[in-house]
Amino acid sequence: MLPNIPIPKHSQPQNDSADQLLKQADSLRARLGEDFHDQVMESIYTEAAAISDAVTKRQQRRRFDLDRFLDRLLTSRLWGFPAMGLLFFGVFWLTITGANIPSALLSDLLLNRLYGGLHTVAAAISTPQWIVGLLIDGMYLTAAWVISVMLPPMAIFFPLFTLLEDFGYLPRVAFNLDRLFSGVGAHGKQSLTMLMGYGCNAAGVVATRIIDSPRERLIAIITNNFSVCNGRWPLLILMGTIFIGRSAPPVLASAVAAASVVGVALIGVFTTLLVSAFLSHSWLRGIPSAFSLELPPYRPPRLLQTLVTSLRDRTLIVLWRAILMAAPAGAVIWLVSNITINDTSIAGYLVNVLQPLGLLIGLNGIVLVAYIVAIPANEIVIPTILMLTLMLGHNLYGAQAGVLLSLNSDQIYTVLTDIGGWTLLTAVNLMLFSLLHNPCSTTILTIWNETKSLKWTTVATLLPLSLAFAVTALTSAIAHLWHPI
Repeated sequence: MLPNIPIPKHSQPQNDSADQLLKQADSLRARLGEDFHDQVMESIYTEAAAISDAVTKRQQRRRFDLDRFLDRLLTSRLWGFPAMGLLFFGVFWLTITGANIPSALLSDLLLNRLYGGLHTVAAAISTPQWIVGLLIDGMYLTAAWVISVMLPPMAIFFPLFTLLEDFGYLPRVAFNLDRLFSGVGAHGKQSLTMLMGYGCNAAGVVATRIIDSPRERLIAIITNNFSVCNGRWPLLILMGTIFIGRSAPPVLASAVAAASVVGVALIGVFTTLLVSAFLSHSWLRGIPSAFSLELPPYRPPRLLQTLVTSLRDRTLIVLWRAILMAAPAGAVIWLVSNITINDTSIAGYLVNVLQPLGLLIGLNGIVLVAYIVAIPANEIVIPTILMLTLMLGHNLYGAQAGVLLSLNSDQIYTVLTDIGGWTLLTAVNLMLFSLLHNPCSTTILTIWNETKSLKWTTVATLLPLSLAFAVTALTSAIAHLWHPI
């Protein structure tokens, strides 16, 4: 039964001013109680069920109903989250295991044979060295790194993720997460917008339009950045493979790498809930709205259609966007690495300025410069780091710029550790920083378009960045206390 709360005569508004109407609404809402919306929804569905039972006849149920069996398992309070973890672990394990061979083949083709062929042609036609460096060592090499490092894992991960979506599993994930979001004072639909963010944070921000409450929509917009978007998956998978997996016995390497990526994604979910709770109890106080979610029936996976759709609409689009960003970024990196002032390159000055801050958070100046360059797109962080490491390594360590271009996982590891001085802590902090740092420029622009508020756009940009610095600095401090240098 719904509470019967009479409205006193004196509560009728004396005028039509918006302020008085809002004050009266707040007063009545407080008298209704926090569970009023839940009671309304429960009464609606109870009445609908009673009407349905009165006017319909049902055939005898089958002894075994596959949909009901799967829902009892996948949406269970006991088994729902373990099943979710196992499914995503399987997706990442298949991605990491399956990407090794095609990545090595692409690296050999693009970064050895074609790269050498371009230099041969340039030499044959007496191309000026600065043009060779800008176009081949800068623009082409960065774009080739993006293709060889990103294409194989994306071509495996996105079809597998799309299969889960096509099967009807992702709404079950939202159903499981709804209880958590309601518990922190956010809207249940935020779980759906969070899942959209795993494809693209900008799309996740636009998807928050399904949330009617402006307060709860703002919470969803600000926290959507903690969903790992397309551009960040390759970095997490690469770091998990060449650092986390390498620390385990060879027979368990791929499983440990997959578990590390799943772990980072779960940290993102936990951070979303934590920040949502902070916002809903501080800057954006209010009562959570009701949320009803209709679970669609399970559908047999359409393998061929899913493969074509995911490759066309996700893999190739993301890859093309990354290449468009990588080529000019490669030119910028080459220029700042080769234009010198007092025998030190511009990149060297930037790295030196940011090096103390980078070391404080367990990273280095190169990583911070790479994230500044990669503000337009997260996809180019890794090629930017590799290119800066090699180019500055030429100056600092006597290494020849352009070596180790057959970038399989072992050689990337060699570049980062031998030339860049990376450790396991660097890789862990990079994974955490990638998860938590500020949104890309496309997402920032989308937040502005959706909120039309400089205040909330700034909060949505700087709050994650501040959290990224705080978490990585804390991780670095704990690591140094545990194992003093």
